[in-house]
Parts: sequence; C-alpha cells; structure tokens
Amino acid sequence: MTDPKWLEAMKQEYEALMKNKTWTLVPLPLNRKAIRCKWVFWIKENADETINRCKSRLVAKGFHQLPRCDFLEIFSPLIKHITIRVNLTLALTNR
Repeated sequence: MTDPKWLEAMKQEYEALMKNKTWTLVPLPLNRKAIRCKWVFWIKENADETINRCKSRLVAKGFHQLPRCDFLEIFSPLIKHITIRVNLTLALTNR
C-alpha cells in the first residue's frame, strides 16, 4: 500500500466514488456497527502481457450485513456484455 502506483490507483477510485456521489454520510444508529470495507487490487495487462495499469476497488464486506436491518433492497450496477447482446437479439427476432 506504500507503492506509488497502488496509491494512485486508490486515489483514482476514491475520486470516482466521490464524483459519482456513491454514498451519503449519515449518523450510525446507536445499536449498530458500521460495515467494514477493504481494498482489492489487480493489474490490467495488455495482450502481450505487459502491464497496462494498476487498478483498485473499495468493496464493502457485505457478508456482515443483516437483511431488513442493514438493507431492504439489493442493487447491482454491473451488467455483462453478453446479457445486452442476448436481450438485443431476442428483441430483434421477436418483433
């Protein structure tokens, strides 16, 4: 975590989270603990296996959450490209 390339990757991720207003800081209820988080690091490589860039992501340890107490609904902003392709193909063939 002291390597400049990882610090830069963490800085970029943090700036993206703040720019997108990913969360809102609210007071913690007295009978609850905050959900902890951790940094996940990986290296993106080019086709010739040279390093393209270092990436990081801040992830919550969601397995500590309790349904109906810590959350009421689930939202996942990720989608695979194949899902979009399948949906478009189905829409075009069934019109």
